[in-house]
Amino acid sequence: MPWLGLGVYKSKEGQEVIQAVKTAIQNGYRSIDTAAVYRNEEGVGQGIRESGVAREQLFITTKVWNADQGYESTLQAFEASRKRLGLETIDLYLVHWAVPATYRETWKALVHLYKAGHVRAIGVSNFQIHHLEQVIEDTGIVPAVNQVEYHPQLAQKELLQFTREHNIQLEAWSPLMQGRLDHPVLAELAAKHGKSPAQIVLRWDIQNRVVTIPKSVTEQRIRDNANIFDFELSAEDIAQIDTLNENKRIGPDPDNVTF
Repeated sequence: MPWLGLGVYKSKEGQEVIQAVKTAIQNGYRSIDTAAVYRNEEGVGQGIRESGVAREQLFITTKVWNADQGYESTLQAFEASRKRLGLETIDLYLVHWAVPATYRETWKALVHLYKAGHVRAIGVSNFQIHHLEQVIEDTGIVPAVNQVEYHPQLAQKELLQFTREHNIQLEAWSPLMQGRLDHPVLAELAAKHGKSPAQIVLRWDIQNRVVTIPKSVTEQRIRDNANIFDFELSAEDIAQIDTLNENKRIGPDPDNVTF
């Protein structure tokens, strides 16, 4: 699984998402993250086909939405996503949220898909420690990935430690705090390294061994977001960024999924 990927949340179906995917792949990205609820899987699939890069070189993630959760309905949702993407095999399939009434059966459906060879890896999104413990207890299968809101203001230290101990890869959605990067610490480190605040944050993800999937549809930002592998933050730099943590969410509370 690549450390950097393109997120396509809110990228419009059609030419916008097609072009974003092609631009990302042409600039070295090999991972694309979508979801059924984003309503752009068809465009992602078309962008992949038009990119000129062989399918086996790419890592494609999609997710089952809350309304489709449950055992049989998840299997049907997976087939619908696979058809929209135009892909025989999905690299990573995720449970989008831990819907209290259905996430356990949904996980069992993902285990079935994995064992049947339709998915190279299965994981979850927005799961807390107790959700992870429950699905592991139910099936004996540990999610390969937990994709969660993760950024300097929500460092999720306890969850990060749990995932490391259980060999679960943490993945950051909204790594750039939806553009809320105007902070003196980030500005200081950006100036020190000759980078942008966004690049500083993405590098912080990588050095914390967290996969990151910033969203953009702008060619220059897609390029800039990938330009994070030619410098390194010091331990002191990372400690400075860590001081920004406020356990502050931009998105919903994973323990209150009512949507």
